[in-house]
Amino acid sequence: MATTGRVNRRRKHALLDRTIQKHRKVKAGPRIDPIPQSYRPLRQACVRFNNQLFGGKLPPCLVTLQRKRSALGYFAGRRFKSSDGAVVTDEIALNPACFAARGAKRVLSTLAHELVHQWQHHYGKPSRSGYHNSEWAAKMAEIGLIPSHTGRPGGNKTGQRMTHFIQPGGRFDRIADALIAKGFALAYVERTTKTQRKVALKKRQSKTRYRCPCCQQNAWAKPVANLVCGDCQERLVP
Repeated sequence: MATTGRVNRRRKHALLDRTIQKHRKVKAGPRIDPIPQSYRPLRQACVRFNNQLFGGKLPPCLVTLQRKRSALGYFAGRRFKSSDGAVVTDEIALNPACFAARGAKRVLSTLAHELVHQWQHHYGKPSRSGYHNSEWAAKMAEIGLIPSHTGRPGGNKTGQRMTHFIQPGGRFDRIADALIAKGFALAYVERTTKTQRKVALKKRQSKTRYRCPCCQQNAWAKPVANLVCGDCQERLVP
């Protein structure tokens, strides 16, 4: 009887384990691959902008997500080649650190901004590295993005560091609205925004770790604090 009881308990435990595992699998749902979710919409946007803003003239390019300080995006002509060297391609990079704060439409405007650089690289006359000349500014205005060094009306239309604002009802504005209406979305954005990171950094910088040179105890205080260890009577050093 004792042996039979142990067997029954084992069977019950095994059944319970299978039930728990089954429940966990159902609750977890299907695994989602973030790579195509992130890049497929950007590729579709490139194709749409190329066809409707640039007459389909732009060659395919590599779109990457790159963190670059103080840059929403950038264009690099002929940056990559295939492993066999047969194909050379341009790069357009977007800064994912800005996605959450800026939203889909403004990110799309950065993509279109960089496509203008690609257009000028292949069909125009770019100026020195980083400079946005009058040819670039004219093409921007043609597609419905108004160049401005401040990002607001009245700013300089050419210069070394340039941004833009969206012309209400312009070509880009209408095409971007149609893309978003058909489901374009930024699949993934950072869990913390740039503003939140600044607040956290400021909070960390407001406190300094001090250590007793004798007993090695730690204390945290403002950078100008004058602390003394209560056990050793030694001054704590940062």
